[in-house]
Amino acid sequence: MMPIERPETQYIFSGELSIAYQVFGHGEQDLLYVPGLISHLESNWDDPESEAFLTSLGQHFRVIVFDKRGQGMSDRIDGATTLEERIDDLRAVMEAVKSTSATLFGLSEGGPVCLLFAATYPQKVERLILFGAMAKFWGSHDYPHNLPMDKVLEPLIANWGKGIFAAKASATKQGVDPKKEKNFAKMERMACSPSGLRKFMMANDLIDVRPILGNVLQETLIIQRRHDKLVRRGNGRYLADHIPHATYLELPTTSHLPQFEDADVVVDAMVRFTQVARRIDSSNLEDRKLTTALFTDIVSSTEKLLKMGDEAWRKALDQHDAIAGPLVKQFRGRIVKNTGDGLLAVFDGPVRALQCALAMVTALEAINLPIRAGLHVGEVVNRGDDVTGIAVNIAARVMDQARSGEVWMTRTVKDLTGGSEINFASVGEHSLKGLDERYELFKPLVEISI
Repeated sequence: MMPIERPETQYIFSGELSIAYQVFGHGEQDLLYVPGLISHLESNWDDPESEAFLTSLGQHFRVIVFDKRGQGMSDRIDGATTLEERIDDLRAVMEAVKSTSATLFGLSEGGPVCLLFAATYPQKVERLILFGAMAKFWGSHDYPHNLPMDKVLEPLIANWGKGIFAAKASATKQGVDPKKEKNFAKMERMACSPSGLRKFMMANDLIDVRPILGNVLQETLIIQRRHDKLVRRGNGRYLADHIPHATYLELPTTSHLPQFEDADVVVDAMVRFTQVARRIDSSNLEDRKLTTALFTDIVSSTEKLLKMGDEAWRKALDQHDAIAGPLVKQFRGRIVKNTGDGLLAVFDGPVRALQCALAMVTALEAINLPIRAGLHVGEVVNRGDDVTGIAVNIAARVMDQARSGEVWMTRTVKDLTGGSEINFASVGEHSLKGLDERYELFKPLVEISI
């Protein structure tokens, strides 16, 4: 085994935050390790089992590992963090180490982050390996594989820093090594404070990537331990049943963390998978990827045109474009086309698309041009500068249902806004023109001004 020196912790900016990362290993393939609930780069190397696991990975891959925003060596944050911001961090770290594509290794809640990243940036992801992961963080009546938040949150916060959670996560069939209890407590305290953990756990209430599992095109290995007490095996089976090219591996062991118990089996499975699993053809992936489509239009535009006359209406549309264009750019979107009295824009994240729509409503209302907007997330097909696909049609039909001054969206958009601290209200099920099924639609209960 070739020696692996303890790597230096480095930093890259993701937006205005510093994200800590490390790179090590001798392999030719890149493996991006996406952490679970808690992470701390430096303490990873202080634990013998964790060090051995990372060293073993480094024999086969160039390993890229980082602390998620708000934890470990990365910047602390105010408020919660969104899935969208977390996939921005993945992209920033990959760019920092000049990785154009990698196999993603998602642990626990890192799994949904990897899945959304793989669907949004498929050309950057060769394969997926998910360990002890889930499609939805908290349990619900339609997802019984995890406990609901109200059963877990307060006891977890009350005992944070004592090592109870870390001990449960690492526990094997033989239980917890009492010699490690102090180390587990220190690990929790170094990762984040109780209030910081509360922000993450409450943000995780909206982690739900079930609607986009069918958009994950990469070969995916699901590794699940049969007796995992934190993420029960129903989670792994659900992922395997709903990801198109998934392979399910269930191990007859207990620990929620890969470095304990049969860690050698885990590493061997990862290596074999990357050797035999095909890479999807990336030549056309940029043209087909998960995208948020935003449609807007000016309410009662025909009546306004008749009342204002051609010249005044043209000036009003020029004002509309002068406001809408910079806002779409500000939220990292792209205007596909103007529709005469509105626009179609696309975004690589639903939260940014929603924030843009709300800002447009506020800004255009101020110049007496009330609009309505519709949002949907799905796969779109780029055809030159234009986009097509059912996701575009759905967004247009959702807009048709919206009222003046409101932004309506599908459940898919709502379910991918985890951590945004935006609350939503259901506006009921609606039949959308040209579509067979009925859609439950939602509107945000906030106003965002510019």
